[in-house]
Amino acid sequence: MTNIANGKLSQAETEFYEKNGYTLFKNQLFSPEKQAELTAIFEEQWSVLGRRLNSELDTPHFRDERLLKFLLSDEVLDLVEPIIGPNIGLWSSHFICKEPLIGKPTPWHEDSAYWKGRLTSYDKIATVWLAIDRSTKENGCMRVIPGTHNNGFSDYEDVDTDDDIFTIQIKNIDDSDAVYFELEPGECSIHDSRIIHGATANKSEHRRCGYTMRYFSTEARVIPEKNSGHKIWLARGKDIAGSDFVNV
Repeated sequence: MTNIANGKLSQAETEFYEKNGYTLFKNQLFSPEKQAELTAIFEEQWSVLGRRLNSELDTPHFRDERLLKFLLSDEVLDLVEPIIGPNIGLWSSHFICKEPLIGKPTPWHEDSAYWKGRLTSYDKIATVWLAIDRSTKENGCMRVIPGTHNNGFSDYEDVDTDDDIFTIQIKNIDDSDAVYFELEPGECSIHDSRIIHGATANKSEHRRCGYTMRYFSTEARVIPEKNSGHKIWLARGKDIAGSDFVNV
């Protein structure tokens, strides 16, 4: 399942996503001019922060609201609406970069495990992973275990932070069925927040960077006391569960 026509998911493609927990968008998400503008913002932020680890580039739109032009755009929202419905909140975004030769692996994990307790439900959260650079097996592209978004929270174990980006990983993963998300710049993947995924180290001479744009159905409530300082925007539709949005 690799082609989405006109920037929207068909019924068949939506069903594929629901079954497998992901799909790929092998067309350009933004116009060349808009993609170039986003890339320039990334390069600016990455340079200012000294090319540090991924965590240094979490929620960059909190610091630079120019990114809201992309995060709240019809191009992205039209893509996720068939998956999570018409009432869409912007949950977070993240610039993720693996430098050539030294980019660390990303252990197997579920995004939802890192947000446990922060929302009332996790079944309608979708991440758009937009390629800034070409993303390949050689430079550590994202990979997923299809269908694992229906398994609930997994068991984790500690890992060596000298060798990995995170401090924990899911135990006992069989990666024989892993699907690798190889993308050209401007293409993207979409995955469920609960799917098991990760990435190998970047051992190539080519940088691998992407921008994750994360959205949730406003049927879920963002719990204020568990999200101190975390800002969310109502991207489209209505606030159903009564979350504290920036623009409500």
